[in-house]
Amino acid sequence: MGSTGKLSKCLKASGFTQVEPATGTSKMPLKLICFVLCILIAPDLTGLLGEDAPLPAPQNISILSTNMKHFLMWSPVTFQGETVRYSVEFQGEYEREYANESWIPICECSLITVTVCNITEDISATVAYNLRVRADNGAQRSEWGTLKGFFIRNTTLLTPPLMKAIADGYHLLVELEDMGPAFQFCVLYWEKGQESRMQQKMVKEISSTIHLATMEAAAEYCVKAQTYVETINRSSSFSQPQCVRAQGSRSTWPISVLMSFAGFAVAALTLSFLVWKTRKIFQDSCCPIAVLPDTLKVPEPPSQLILCRREEAEQCDLMVQVIPSEEVLCLWIQETL
Repeated sequence: MGSTGKLSKCLKASGFTQVEPATGTSKMPLKLICFVLCILIAPDLTGLLGEDAPLPAPQNISILSTNMKHFLMWSPVTFQGETVRYSVEFQGEYEREYANESWIPICECSLITVTVCNITEDISATVAYNLRVRADNGAQRSEWGTLKGFFIRNTTLLTPPLMKAIADGYHLLVELEDMGPAFQFCVLYWEKGQESRMQQKMVKEISSTIHLATMEAAAEYCVKAQTYVETINRSSSFSQPQCVRAQGSRSTWPISVLMSFAGFAVAALTLSFLVWKTRKIFQDSCCPIAVLPDTLKVPEPPSQLILCRREEAEQCDLMVQVIPSEEVLCLWIQETL
């Protein structure tokens, strides 16, 4: 193919249509004009064919933040089938105000091939952060794509914990998801139908199971929980209530009442007997009963004894003799001499 054919091909690629000249004398000036045009538009054709095209910056940069876990995401950059890698940097309040607006690379997200970066460890304070990401294909580096606006970790989405209510006999237990040391849990529990008597328990450390209350026989209790993060002073919504029933049957309450009454009666009788016995022991010790000897006992009834004494008195009256005073005096003088 001669120079004329190459020139025609160049013109066709440029969108020109070759016009055949009317006479042979005008071919040389026309070829010269086309040659000059090809030289002028050649750089634009090279750019259109993809050579030396700039690597575009990542787009649609956003953050997904849930339960204090933060991820930076962006749309993938496609460039002529080549492998594109990405690097992420962040800028906190300190870097903006005291370090000349410097940026800090995130080592875990340097020259990665995925379009997501876990920035949880780098977002360590409740201040405004800015983030940016750049594409790299080895030969070229794109401009930085920057997150629109700032990110503050207290805007994270908090979700209720995974929870399981358990009835172990008459014990109400709950199992909670371990979401990390920054999380506390507010647990509410109540007997079904008595929501006004709802009780609360704060759980700061997660163990295998947490004891909430002792349930009544056959009673149904409900439990719900929410997460709380003290560092950002925010709480999630409450989980859906879960209800469990204690073992036993409520139909046994008359027997329980009867047994309680019988126990009370037995306790009262026992206490009364002990009081009487104690009183008797003290009475016998302090005030004993005197027992008369047989010689002082009267074998006959009191009525016969009185009658006998009366007869003896009458006989005594009959034996009394009246002595004149003169004789009494004489007897006294005789006894004196």
